[in-house]
Amino acid sequence: MPTDNHTFFDPVTYILTGIPGVEESQVWISIPFCLMYIVALFGNSLIIFIILHGPMYYFLCMLAITDLVLSTSILPKTLSIFWFNSREIYFSVCLTQMYFIHCFSAMESGIFVAMALDRYVAICDPLRHSTILTNHVVAKIGLAVVLRSSMLVLPYPFLARQWPYCRTNIIPHTYCEHIAVVKQACADIRVSIYYGLFLTVSVMGPDMFFIAMSYIQILRAVFSLPTKDAQLKTFGTCISHLCAILSFYVPALFSYLTHRFGHNVPLHFHILMANIFLLVPPMLNPIIYGVRTKQIGDRLLWLFSHKETVTTLFWRDPTESANSGPIT
Repeated sequence: MPTDNHTFFDPVTYILTGIPGVEESQVWISIPFCLMYIVALFGNSLIIFIILHGPMYYFLCMLAITDLVLSTSILPKTLSIFWFNSREIYFSVCLTQMYFIHCFSAMESGIFVAMALDRYVAICDPLRHSTILTNHVVAKIGLAVVLRSSMLVLPYPFLARQWPYCRTNIIPHTYCEHIAVVKQACADIRVSIYYGLFLTVSVMGPDMFFIAMSYIQILRAVFSLPTKDAQLKTFGTCISHLCAILSFYVPALFSYLTHRFGHNVPLHFHILMANIFLLVPPMLNPIIYGVRTKQIGDRLLWLFSHKETVTTLFWRDPTESANSGPIT
């Protein structure tokens, strides 16, 4: 709790230090960061540009938009710190960045659950896939994912804004992560800490549980198929989703566990992992789905092999069936 000799202030700007302890290497670190961001921008923009129909493609488009927002929320400011030593950030902008980072991280987790549902229905009840996951149902699922993330993360900036500040306005980070900001308050911030723990448990916990349950049912359906070729072909439709899940949850859990329990882990390692968690999935997701998904690969080949006008590029490939069906 604050004492009487503290001088309180209303922070107008914060100073983001970048990655403490490796300042001389930040320019070199910026090179892979920048390359990952370029790949994420180009790949996810292509996914959005390619117009395909079906629940999985709608969820994939949502994932691409989420990845674009997530990576853009941190990288431009991070690169300005590394390249131009532009460390100042307005407190209101800092809170906005905090909200977008945590909101769209939770949203991405929810989209993976929706994609797991699509894989479950496509494999366990394929004849009813188009009747169960209609456009109306997909829109409701998407709206639920957006509302859940938006509402659950909303207290973050309000809690951070209401604390009294009497310490330094220097944040040892490349972006305004929630705990990094509220640690600058000279008050009992256990409410923020507990709410952050609640948010992690209430979002990632159920999401990982539902994904695990869907894949248990998928594996049961796969192993009930009569031939090994049929089993491999059916389960192969899930490989893209599984790779995307691993690229998101493994860095997220590693970053969370080292932050909570790795007190002897150097600070610069914490910050590097926090950046990798927000940069690697947006970079890998379009690559994973572009390589593993035949319809996306065919669409890309069609777009780049036909010299059409800009208008005609927005129409579906006439050789493609009206219902693309499950991803293969």
